[in-house]
Amino acid sequence: MSWSVEFMPFVPWPVLWTIAGIGALLLVLLFWRARRGAVLRLLAFVMLLLAMANPHLKQEDREPLDDIVTVVVDDSQSQTIAGRTDRTEAVRKELEESLEEIPNLDVRFVRSASTSADNERDGTMLFTDLGQALADVPPDRLAGVIMITEGEVHDVPGSVSALGFDAPVHALLTGKQGEFDRRLQVLSAPRFGIVGSLQKVEVKISETAPSESGAVTLTITHQGQEPTTKAVRIGEKVDIPVEIAHAGPNIVEIEAEVAPGELTAINNRAVLTVEGVRENLRVLLVSGEPHAGERTWRNMLKSDASVDLVHFTILRPPEKQDGTPINQLSLIAFPTRELFQEKLDQFDLIIFDRYQRRGVLPLLYLENVARYVERGGAVLVSAGADYASALSLYRTPLGQVLPAVPSGRVIEEPFKPSLTELGAKHPVTSDLPGASIDAPSWGRWFRVVDVKPEEAEVLMKGAGDKPLLVIGERGKGRVALLLSDHAWLWARGYDGGGPYTDLLRRIAHWLMKEPDLEEETLRATSRGQTLIIERRSIKDKVDPVTVTTPSGKEETVTLDKGERGLWRKAMTVDEQGVYRVASGPLASIVTVGKANTRELAGVTATDGPLGPILEESGGGAFWLGRTEDEAAGVPRLVMIRSGHVMHGSDWLGLHKREAYHVKGVRLFPLFTGFLALALLLGLLAATWFREGH
Repeated sequence: MSWSVEFMPFVPWPVLWTIAGIGALLLVLLFWRARRGAVLRLLAFVMLLLAMANPHLKQEDREPLDDIVTVVVDDSQSQTIAGRTDRTEAVRKELEESLEEIPNLDVRFVRSASTSADNERDGTMLFTDLGQALADVPPDRLAGVIMITEGEVHDVPGSVSALGFDAPVHALLTGKQGEFDRRLQVLSAPRFGIVGSLQKVEVKISETAPSESGAVTLTITHQGQEPTTKAVRIGEKVDIPVEIAHAGPNIVEIEAEVAPGELTAINNRAVLTVEGVRENLRVLLVSGEPHAGERTWRNMLKSDASVDLVHFTILRPPEKQDGTPINQLSLIAFPTRELFQEKLDQFDLIIFDRYQRRGVLPLLYLENVARYVERGGAVLVSAGADYASALSLYRTPLGQVLPAVPSGRVIEEPFKPSLTELGAKHPVTSDLPGASIDAPSWGRWFRVVDVKPEEAEVLMKGAGDKPLLVIGERGKGRVALLLSDHAWLWARGYDGGGPYTDLLRRIAHWLMKEPDLEEETLRATSRGQTLIIERRSIKDKVDPVTVTTPSGKEETVTLDKGERGLWRKAMTVDEQGVYRVASGPLASIVTVGKANTRELAGVTATDGPLGPILEESGGGAFWLGRTEDEAAGVPRLVMIRSGHVMHGSDWLGLHKREAYHVKGVRLFPLFTGFLALALLLGLLAATWFREGH
């Protein structure tokens, strides 16, 4: 219950003040001339003004409102190291118990993580989450804000006025003063690189306090290779050479040795991906004779702007004798020595299209091609009836690397090319439009060479389930054998046609070890805070996948089997940064959120970023870290009605607001009715009587 006097004037306040001013001047004049009745006139005028002001006695029925204190708990990644998670939880519980002992206090807890659903958050955003939590809190009820954090906050306002409230902000720091940490910084790293080139990654090692030795050992691991080490000085920029060994992701791990007494080794390691891209692919196409399918190969290769094609067609074999003088033949001599000896290793792919021994290429050069495959080259043989003849390429030194032995029989009957069980899972053929094991929606072919595969994989089958597409690995290289020369029928649209371009291009790119067409692959992608793991395999079972988080935690994940050799798993993650996914010899990395997140850039506890806003608001910082899993006691909580400094060495203050809610109001007139009229008329009559005598 509260009582007060409130005026409800009959005329606007400016009019009332104008009347009061005029009356005051006249009364001053009366007193100056010492006129009789001046005092009575003054009393009458005051009563008149009081009647016009219409005073009321107001009675309010008030309901007290609880003060509100907001506790912001830092759940960012930097709070998960050095025992801070347990320490933070212990501080939160003790603080909650202390706040519950204060009457008329509403406590609200806000959990602030360093991740967000849209991946736009980079760092610790305590004030952002605080602002969202206070959206429905009136500023006159906020008693204060208490933050439980290690101090690395990245959205501190420039001044208290930007907060939108007038209340103290305190910080309970979960770390210890003087913490030591070493960090590996990646200053620059290429995103792409030409296959076969060397790229440079610039790194630097920094420490919160200089070490005695001043030198640190870096361990550099390229995917699939033995680690190498390098000694570097602290604070100096160092270039790390990275070889782009293959197309697609080239993963490089760089790790600095752990220092004694270091806070954490999480930020001592960096995992980088450099995407390898091929310069223009050099392809050598050798056609044994003109035929309908020759232009299909040429058009497909020429349509790719990244392919440099060298194409030779043998129009006139040496054994042909028709009496035409040599000087009248407008033919180009086949540069066999230049192509098959001097510049052979410069080609990424060699294609033999219906080629057979006709004395053009000496057997020595075909032996060079076999060695070229063993050293990592790629050969594709598109065969017709020539492969089954006595002049077959298989009966040359090249035969030692070819994936199938001809039986000498050619089957000529209509058939629809179809996939084998392996082909339905292999990336070269599994996704071909219209693909099916039993009834593919493709046009028919009419010829297939009968062979026996040798240490090879059969992806497609033809008439009588005979092998149609056979691939294999030889040494460091790869070979493929297409056992029909009727692919051009698809190109012409015969009987509905078929995906000839996709098929031929995928065979060529698999031979050149395109990462997307490998039989065994592991890939990780992200969408928001969802990590998606995909494993392609031609096996019936795959091993579990080990996921390493940015903070160094490991989790084993079992993938779900899908269709066509694809295994998949989607999982929600909490941390931002670089995740490493590994399964046996396969590995992949993916960035969730920001790659170079500020969250792990600085992990030592500090009051620096929060210092200005704490001082300006009247709050203070309290160091609570002691040992790895122990925290100092929470300072005493004191409710203060007012004051600029709201903290001491062992106490923190909260503003006692005394806010209330008005439930009802009653008004009682003080100068109205007959009593006021009688009083006013009596004073006027007394004034007139005094002046008349």
